Amino acid sequence: MASTKKLFKALTRRGPHRVLRGDLAFAGLPGVVFTPDSGFSLPGVAFGHDWLATADRYSGTLEHLASWGIVAAAPATETGLAPSALNFAYDLGTTLDIITGVRLGAGEISVHPNKLGVVGHGFGGSAAVFTAAGMPVKPKAVVAIFPTVTSPPAEEPAATLEVPGLVLSGPGDPMTLRSNAVELARTWNKATLRTVNGAKPGGLIEGRRLARAVGLPGADRSTQKVVRALITGYLLHTLTGDKTYRDFADPDIALPKAPNVDPFAEDPVDLENKVVALLKP
Repeated sequence: MASTKKLFKALTRRGPHRVLRGDLAFAGLPGVVFTPDSGFSLPGVAFGHDWLATADRYSGTLEHLASWGIVAAAPATETGLAPSALNFAYDLGTTLDIITGVRLGAGEISVHPNKLGVVGHGFGGSAAVFTAAGMPVKPKAVVAIFPTVTSPPAEEPAATLEVPGLVLSGPGDPMTLRSNAVELARTWNKATLRTVNGAKPGGLIEGRRLARAVGLPGADRSTQKVVRALITGYLLHTLTGDKTYRDFADPDIALPKAPNVDPFAEDPVDLENKVVALLKP
């Protein structure tokens, strides 16, 4: 079997499948869906966007997943200044219902109802936790990419989850007011916390040419490349059982550019500690 390092390098590139793009609006929900050009009983994920982003800002990531055989759909809802995490969680669940309930493409693509995952970035990462906790039939896996604080807090539903989870944190995230990556990993028994070396948490969003002018983070290709490889390998194993990628879901293995982290290794990171650290000169 290929080494984990070689697999990681391969996963940073497009996969072997030609990709088709569709519109979730055909089923009454704004959004996009990317699929391999054919295949039955495929794995599928619903992908949640970050605050003030849209589904289209993740086209490259969604296309990447589809090129590796994973149907990836993203609702384009809750894009305003004050989005609801609970409403967005419901839309992510609806997205999974759509991709499993109809034949996609020209009728030559289907998603298996027992190969589902929920993925999200930032605000969408916390919403994904709410989605998984509220599903009557739990997904195979959940991925929270640089998750951020929501109201109500996602730590509460995370404590009830018995499904595998991957939580990605950026450097310095534990002491960032918006991040709840460590807090989620502490309450979610089956979650693996990894820090992505050199990552810019906002850099997963694509195409923000004017972002820096208004104080928002711009796209970062290095972050996108590493995160795409990590989540693709993780999902290929957890959703399909492909043992080739089992290291990507092993909490005891340090992956390239993403070492595993013990969320309990240091003193508790509470709001007061974060504020004090940020106020220090």
